Amino acid sequence: MTVYDLVIRGGEVITATDRTVCDVGVRDGKIAALGQGLDAGAREVDATGKMVLPGGIDSHCHIEQVSGMGVMCADDFHSGTVAAAFGGTTTIIPFAAQHRGQSATAVVKDYRERGDAKAVIDYAVHLIITDPTEQVLGQELPALISNGYTSFKVYMTYEGTKLDDYQMLEVLSTARREGALTMIHAENWDMIRWLAQRLIDGGNRAPVYHGVSHAEVAEGEATHRAIALGRLLDTPLLIVHVSAQEAMEEIRIAQAKGLKVYGETCPQYLFLTLDDLDREGMEGAMFCCSPPPRDKEGQEAIWHGIQTGVFQVVSSDHAPYRFDETGKLKAGPNPSFKEIANGVPGIELRLPLLFSEGVGKGRIDIHRFVDITSTAHAKIYGLYPRKGTIAVGTDADITIWDPDRKVTVTADMLHDNTGYTPYEGMQLTGWPVQVLSRGRIVVEDGTLHAEQGSGLFQPCDKPDSAKPLGLIQRELDPKRNFGAQILF
Repeated sequence: MTVYDLVIRGGEVITATDRTVCDVGVRDGKIAALGQGLDAGAREVDATGKMVLPGGIDSHCHIEQVSGMGVMCADDFHSGTVAAAFGGTTTIIPFAAQHRGQSATAVVKDYRERGDAKAVIDYAVHLIITDPTEQVLGQELPALISNGYTSFKVYMTYEGTKLDDYQMLEVLSTARREGALTMIHAENWDMIRWLAQRLIDGGNRAPVYHGVSHAEVAEGEATHRAIALGRLLDTPLLIVHVSAQEAMEEIRIAQAKGLKVYGETCPQYLFLTLDDLDREGMEGAMFCCSPPPRDKEGQEAIWHGIQTGVFQVVSSDHAPYRFDETGKLKAGPNPSFKEIANGVPGIELRLPLLFSEGVGKGRIDIHRFVDITSTAHAKIYGLYPRKGTIAVGTDADITIWDPDRKVTVTADMLHDNTGYTPYEGMQLTGWPVQVLSRGRIVVEDGTLHAEQGSGLFQPCDKPDSAKPLGLIQRELDPKRNFGAQILF
């Protein structure tokens, strides 16, 4: 008689803290046992010589979302989650994006319907807030947070999405009161648009000038200001897709002061540079994202931030736009850099890139790899311990990893709808060979084994990462003519 639905035999089970060779028994979608010589399973998987890792969690990706420029992503929930699964990711957290004039509640309802119908792996949902009206802040957000949407993103840049500092404080105050975490795209919009206008006036229209206009100081200044706003309200926050050393240093300084400021970076800032935007003709448009890639020195600085713990998570910021009139070139075959859709694909290659160039080249160890690609995401966003680790009682989200498999990256081997990859031709060592979501084999032998709609929405708990530290009394001491108790 079989005891388990599935048993993974003989692999090296690795978490963010431990590693051991043992069997993994799965029953009813959860890990039921870890140990040597487990009883039989209805299905047996031989993982000898392989690593058995928690499934990846990509907590920053854009799927089936209309951008602020009005461009729809190339990937819907089906293609996006298929690509994620083939890359070893078993949970994604994309964005239900409120545009100005929209109800956040209605946006989430529509987004959930799309995800429930198409996703092949599990997903949670962040919000994007661009119109923080009294109705949204006072009624809609509290209700959504209580229903498992416990994180939201705000922008300090782009004409159609940016919030001013007063609006930022209103959003941060709501997050503090309701126990949610605020994610911030930190770039100084006035700096960027001033530089961009002068570049355009001087006839500098090529894609490379996108990178020039998004100066590092614009990211550093906005990061400093975002942290100051959060500090005023004693509100934890997470700075997303950090690309530059100046912004990273602002985060490091805040963390050294004991502030709850989290940092996220992405593969594009480890493997691309501004030179990629300076390719012949319009080819550089394929590499335009915000913030843009920097230089080789900047890449090393970002690696250092990963190594020293300034960055808690590495996400893909997968923002897929095809290199045609539906995406990057929607404004025409020769748009100025201001008219190019912003974003690069990367959801499938996030884990292989970080394993090959991080673990494989000695920049990080395997435990740090698991943490920055899975465990820390689950902890920060309220999914832990359901997700993000391998332990008895957790969801059986597992990636079986071949650390020796060599792969040369080409666009035609990938499963998203973008049609190109910024990492074309890279030679990587280490690859996911089998992927399980809640005990279901989703990917095996290069073949998908999951149907549309089989992924489940995962409501997020109010995370510990969103709890204030109690520093408000120091910042707004009643003896200094304030009264912290009247503010919230």
